[in-house]
Amino acid sequence: MFDSISGINPAMLSNLDQLGFKEATEIQAQSLPVSLAGNDLLAQAKTGSGKTVAFGIPLLQSLNPKFFGIQGLVLCPTRELATQVADELRKLARFTQNIKIVVISGGVSIGPQIGSLERGAHIVVGTPGRIKDHLRKKTMVLENVNTLVLDEADRMLEMGFADDIRDIASHTKHNRQTLLFSATYPDNIKALSKDLMHEPETIKVEAVHNTNHIQQQLIGCDKHSRTDALLKAMQHFALEQVVVFCNTKQSVNEVSQALRHAGYLSLGLHGDLDQRDRDQTYIRFKQGSAHCLVATDVAARGLDVDDLQAVINYELPRDPEVYVHRIGRTGRAGKEGLALSLFSERETYKREAIEDLLKHNIEAMHENDLTDKHEPAKPPYVTLCFAEGRKNKLRPGDIVGAITAKGKIPGSVIGDITVLDFVAFAAVEREYANEALRLLEKSRIKGRQIKVRRI
Repeated sequence: MFDSISGINPAMLSNLDQLGFKEATEIQAQSLPVSLAGNDLLAQAKTGSGKTVAFGIPLLQSLNPKFFGIQGLVLCPTRELATQVADELRKLARFTQNIKIVVISGGVSIGPQIGSLERGAHIVVGTPGRIKDHLRKKTMVLENVNTLVLDEADRMLEMGFADDIRDIASHTKHNRQTLLFSATYPDNIKALSKDLMHEPETIKVEAVHNTNHIQQQLIGCDKHSRTDALLKAMQHFALEQVVVFCNTKQSVNEVSQALRHAGYLSLGLHGDLDQRDRDQTYIRFKQGSAHCLVATDVAARGLDVDDLQAVINYELPRDPEVYVHRIGRTGRAGKEGLALSLFSERETYKREAIEDLLKHNIEAMHENDLTDKHEPAKPPYVTLCFAEGRKNKLRPGDIVGAITAKGKIPGSVIGDITVLDFVAFAAVEREYANEALRLLEKSRIKGRQIKVRRI
């Protein structure tokens, strides 16, 4: 229980309860006593372990709300993760008033970011490259940063940000608190922590995901029939929402195209997409308006989808820990998940390495055992895109009100609503989508006409 952890503000405890956080996860229970005491922390924790709350509580409690200078800095490998972290921090920040959290990342115009910083912010969540851009332009001041958080530090180092992170840290207070979270613990993480941290306490939460609720299945196939085996598996297991992992961008494009030709609404996610397309791709999948998200590991980092039905490894990863992180996106919160992995005889060494890490064998079948017994149904939702966002003062309640105003569409058919700085997305059940679009084209939201389109 959170109330058994010393140092958590009573108002924060009340907010955690309202947000539905009843039991602390292992990383939260182990790290919060350390971080709330003001000590540096080096924590090995996987995606989905609750680490945002683990660093969010001490970060937020250390702020002086009356001072609108940057006091907390969170570095993330991708814009998607930075946006997710900021959204989670904003929820945690409800325990007090007037906490401003700004996302500073690449892929979008730097001008509006400069404006946001000029108006003041308590916490910046961003990517190293864009933070460096602001430091060069002298549009960001970090000399008042009391807490530096490195989230998914291993991925940032894999992406070549080691020197940028060191440089950014040099602009913050020397006596700051540094909280470093990493799914893995390679030598370069140890070197980074030695450079940036002061006598950190090290916490290692079991690196292997709890796979008790994940049915794992290997599917043997010929290297030339891999795509056919994937399509058979989709139908055999009646999959409706699945992440398909590939090892290369080329495979992402080829597999996504093959799935679309087979009748699945499939989206590809890799590093060559511009930021707008990345946002739309991720949000459409999260909102249930696509069957498949085909992605590389780096592009999918930070991907967090509730009740994900299945994960498919189109190709086994070279690193067995990556396999574990991939399949850990399904079977969460005690729910049942499914992890399918296609493999050929040439990948036997990868299979053996994975089974060694898991300490058990994975059940195997052959593609010839699969039956084409389920045709793809259409996704349950359609995503509507609004040409205004948070900076235009557009809120989820405004969108719900506009869709339901005429009484023709019940609020219960509206799913996830995601509002970004200059654009917003709303999921509407498929059978109501066309009617919702017609209503919105004739409606005014906050006294103005907002362009809406189906994506």
